[in-house]
Amino acid sequence: MRYISTRGQSAPQSFCDILLGGLAPDGGLYLPEAYPQVSRADLDAWRGLSYAELAYAILSRFIDDIPAADLKAICDKTYTAEVYGYVRDDAKAAEITPVHWLEPGKLGLLELSNGPTLAFKDMAMQLLGNLFEYVLDKRGEQINILGATSGDTGSAAEYAMRGKHGVRVFMLSPHGRMSAFQRAQMYSLQDANIFNIAVRGMFDDAQDVVKAVSNDHAYKAKYKIGAVNSINWARVAAQIVYYFKGYFAATENNDQQVAFVVPSGNFGNICAGHIARMMGLPVAQLILATNENDVLDEFFRTGVYRPRNTAETHATSSPSMDISKASNFERFVFDLVGRDGAKVRELWSKVDAGGAFDLSASPEFAAIGQYGFASGSSNHAERLATIRRADKDYATVVDTHTADGLKVAFELRDPAVPTLVLETAQPAKFEETIVEALGRKPARPAGLDNIEALPQRVEVMDVDAEAIKALIVRTVEAG
Repeated sequence: MRYISTRGQSAPQSFCDILLGGLAPDGGLYLPEAYPQVSRADLDAWRGLSYAELAYAILSRFIDDIPAADLKAICDKTYTAEVYGYVRDDAKAAEITPVHWLEPGKLGLLELSNGPTLAFKDMAMQLLGNLFEYVLDKRGEQINILGATSGDTGSAAEYAMRGKHGVRVFMLSPHGRMSAFQRAQMYSLQDANIFNIAVRGMFDDAQDVVKAVSNDHAYKAKYKIGAVNSINWARVAAQIVYYFKGYFAATENNDQQVAFVVPSGNFGNICAGHIARMMGLPVAQLILATNENDVLDEFFRTGVYRPRNTAETHATSSPSMDISKASNFERFVFDLVGRDGAKVRELWSKVDAGGAFDLSASPEFAAIGQYGFASGSSNHAERLATIRRADKDYATVVDTHTADGLKVAFELRDPAVPTLVLETAQPAKFEETIVEALGRKPARPAGLDNIEALPQRVEVMDVDAEAIKALIVRTVEAG
């Protein structure tokens, strides 16, 4: 399996090479040269597998430069009830991603937030940590991970990489924009290989710094800069697995279809669903849900992709989706325009210059229906109403991002098709809004009662790529 850049000007690479690299040298994102196809016989054989077994079956289609026995051992080590039992302490913990039915057989939550940081990002990040350690050990190398987070990626990456040899993590986050719980999860870590940097701006500003550093190829090579954001292909590949697992949990046989509703800011989570569907998973619809930052919803409604600047990006009560430049969207557009790297370069030259692009009159957008997408958005008042509705009608407390997905699911689902809303986080991570909606605090997993009171370690900096590069240099050279 070889990987090519969405911008068409980088040589094909192996999985292990792109695992450590992040962005392609031409500024694009990596995708397989062709998506592996899944047959009915594959689906029949996979239906009864455990999560770890299913992860190996799927990931082995994408990874052929790690020996099969080693890849299987990595999957077995990653996907255990111990790693994903932080919330559940019952038999369902072994399912890793159980379905919680709100309306049996019709509408459910695919539980993705039972891992150590209580967010769906753990599903891929724990695998990434084990893959990084394995490849670095084999190569005798070290890596300095530079990432940006709007809330959950950062803590998931840090918990996956803490204590790993050969790895340092430099994580950028928007100063004062995350929930108190999210900040505490990250900033309270005292591990010597974890470095938190809060930038005076929005997530998009932090992400721009990461891209600027990644595009300084000499610096990136000298200081071994790697990526854990969803620009890293391994993150997307790992997320494909739970679409298959959710499908099997929601159906009785492989003649049925399922709709997935995905709260989305950076397009990584739903991009994995798009790839699962392209591989042959029987997906009726991929329903994208945004918050007030509705850049992606606007595209699927109008054909215009118009990223906002920092001043136009709303700070909302579903802060992990306060994103107005969706990095992974480039992967989908690459498929949409027939995998034409020159066309993607033309479109993103406008985006990278602070502009927009309009595909509304194009034959590609006219044919977008074949990809199964629908979209909607939610605002603060609707978010609160959905949290109350879930509590009242289903005796279930959902976090603010899952509420965005559930609100759009109520509007757009087909009652004849089982619909799974991808749960994004535990409600405890967004306590203030849950209290506003329900008048009571959400339950917290054991051991996290006073996490906000722990000592915190973070450096606040301006949005300045050169200053952040200098900080990394000082840290690396200090040993």
